[in-house]
Amino acid sequence: MRSGVLVLAILLLCSGRASAEWQLQPFAALTFGGHTSLVDLENAQDDTKFAYGVRGVLLGEVFGIDADVGYTPGFFESGNLNRVLSSSVTTVTGNVVVALPRHIAQYSLRPYVVAGGGFMRAANKDALHVFDVSETLAAIDIGGGVTGFVNNRVGLDWQVRRFSSIRGKTVFDGNNFAPAQLSFWRVSMALALRY
Repeated sequence: MRSGVLVLAILLLCSGRASAEWQLQPFAALTFGGHTSLVDLENAQDDTKFAYGVRGVLLGEVFGIDADVGYTPGFFESGNLNRVLSSSVTTVTGNVVVALPRHIAQYSLRPYVVAGGGFMRAANKDALHVFDVSETLAAIDIGGGVTGFVNNRVGLDWQVRRFSSIRGKTVFDGNNFAPAQLSFWRVSMALALRY
């Protein structure tokens, strides 16, 4: 992992310091298509949920890196069963970005792909505190998107990512014991602030 980060840093430096740009991207998102082996008393894993977060991006002519933090409140709540008092999923990932070269995109939308890893934290408190969940799982993410700027500093970013845990320790899922697993899709729109 460290050697991959070193190679990426060298690629970024070789692409020219002057051509690298910083972006801060606060985003609003929806999560959907979830699957888990964790206790889900309201069977809400597949429901569409609102999420929000922020990304920091350092992008050169083609290659870049990003740090992404996302938060989904109510991930394990359906809203009508009241078996779960509170729940959430938090993701923190570091990623490699490969984008269409800036000199080709120029003033149009700039597509990119992103992939990396980190962790996700799932928390779930039920009304009786019998099946409470508090798990931190190693995770990977992969996705893509496009960024377009309306002026030199401000733009919009649209993105879709798939988050998936790497099988963790064995947990009780309410019916039997299974390796801890959580995965879902996230589609987001961000305000892109370029520095």
